[in-house]
Amino acid sequence: MTDPLEQIDQVEKQAAAELAAVTDARTLEQFRIKFLGSSGLAKNLTKLIGEAAKEQKRIVGARVNEAKNRVEQAFNERKEVIASQPTSDRDHVDVTEPGRRPIHGNHHILMKVVDELTELFGRMGFSVASGPEVEDEFHNFVALNIPEAHPARDPLDNFYLETPGQDGQLLLRTQTSTVQIRVMQEQKPPIRVVIPGRVYRPDTTDATHLPMFHQLEALVVDRDVTMVDLKSTVMQFAYAYFGKDTRVRFRPSFFPFTEPSAEVDVWFEDKQRWIELGGCGMVHPNVLTNCGIDPEEYTGWAFGLGIERIAMRKYGISDIRSFVENDIRFLRQF
Repeated sequence: MTDPLEQIDQVEKQAAAELAAVTDARTLEQFRIKFLGSSGLAKNLTKLIGEAAKEQKRIVGARVNEAKNRVEQAFNERKEVIASQPTSDRDHVDVTEPGRRPIHGNHHILMKVVDELTELFGRMGFSVASGPEVEDEFHNFVALNIPEAHPARDPLDNFYLETPGQDGQLLLRTQTSTVQIRVMQEQKPPIRVVIPGRVYRPDTTDATHLPMFHQLEALVVDRDVTMVDLKSTVMQFAYAYFGKDTRVRFRPSFFPFTEPSAEVDVWFEDKQRWIELGGCGMVHPNVLTNCGIDPEEYTGWAFGLGIERIAMRKYGISDIRSFVENDIRFLRQF
């Protein structure tokens, strides 16, 4: 069996000889891998400690550490020499070459649509409101006239949070209608706001559904507000944003927080079918009462539209999943 100390000397001499022949960064990297990599010759010298006789282990261990340190020090010194050589193969800037045009950052298409929508409704006299994405049951359900036994409160249809020591349960909001409640609690009529924001529902992902998506909520509360005002506002938005030939329809529906209620559908030419943009209706008197507003004196209307679906209709996007896949080729189109 070869003496461990001799093997250490051989590796150290071999490293010194090969390092002396290194003249560029490429061969220096090859040297590093060969001797100092995780399976390199110098790194593997530690196995000789285990193979040495008991009385030799201390001596072999000290020699191994000395040899590894010397090889590593010699490597670093050689690296500095090569890095300082103008003839080395480092990347150099050739000032005579044409410059590269920098790639500018860009807003995500959904953020652009949010800006377009808030600007459009701003011209109609709406201000912008916002609220928390983690909500309590009062703002997400109770104040919106959703009873405890309603299917919308089923744990399978919500992202409830574990909140030890918290009074009442918290959840990720399922609709931007929660901000309606906060606005009506803090502001007395007349109220005219739009509320863009993220909402969360455990929907099965497909071409038109995501478990996290964006809504644009609108709320108007004043004296003598009617369903005619709601419908004319939605139609005015659709024609202004999608074009005057846009086909829009209203279908009777039911929501606990509006009465009467309707679904708003827009014709998607690329899919050759109607697709729901969201729901709308007159604010339920119970909701006004829960917020301290007299339903005998004031009425209101509200709608909540899906921003992703608005963007899909506006820009001809066929699959909602494209918004979250971070494909730079898709994002650069906008």
